[in-house]
Amino acid sequence: MYSSLLTSLENGIFTITINRPDKLNALNRSVFTDLNHALDEVYAKPEIRSVIITGAGTKAFVAGADISEFSGLSVEESKALAKAGQDTFFRIENAPKPVIACVNGFALGGGCELAMSCHFRIASDNAKFGQPEVNLGLIPGYGGTQRLVQLIGKGRALELLMSANMIDAPTALQYGLVNYVVAQEELLTKAKEILTTINSKAPIAVAKCIEAANAVFNETQNGYLTEVNGFGDCFGTEDMKEGTTAFLEKRKAIFAGK
Repeated sequence: MYSSLLTSLENGIFTITINRPDKLNALNRSVFTDLNHALDEVYAKPEIRSVIITGAGTKAFVAGADISEFSGLSVEESKALAKAGQDTFFRIENAPKPVIACVNGFALGGGCELAMSCHFRIASDNAKFGQPEVNLGLIPGYGGTQRLVQLIGKGRALELLMSANMIDAPTALQYGLVNYVVAQEELLTKAKEILTTINSKAPIAVAKCIEAANAVFNETQNGYLTEVNGFGDCFGTEDMKEGTTAFLEKRKAIFAGK
């Protein structure tokens, strides 16, 4: 079905693997096309409860954009390329289902930007993060300048953006860029363990958590009002009735996503 991705669905967890290991899983037009189609599945299929995004092989999550596709682009064409990449990553960030990046190896340039668009990140102990675009006379174009500041603060973000230095997994953990660092063979296991817990919760409430948290950084959206509306919307769900009833009856709630 996909030329550059591998996908699987198990126990409600949809795993998307970028499958160009010979190119260190670099992002090209084919990857973006496939990724958007995979996101169509994520948004449309109720059997998908949560998502893992990772890269094939042991060397790289995504080592960057495919620079060969940059040659010959005009200023306007390059702006359109950046906008298209941002639009794809906004779809990940705003997905109503949790998306975890499992970073196995290099997450550089567009790969770091892809990882940051996910709701949170787990890194293998050999992971490396960086935004080396200034080495090419460029800046990040897929949201990296914005999300890196959001995640690790302006000072640290500007240092990485301007120096093109990479940071290792322990430093990424210290900076708050990743939630966990684990051995590479435990990476998917850790993500699935977390998502299994999340998948047991009320899906609509989970989606509202994502929406409200994203509103913190949305200048056109009042985050507190988003929270109030989300709280109220949850009161109109069958899951809220089931959750409160189960709590009072001292039993485990069974949520249907309604």
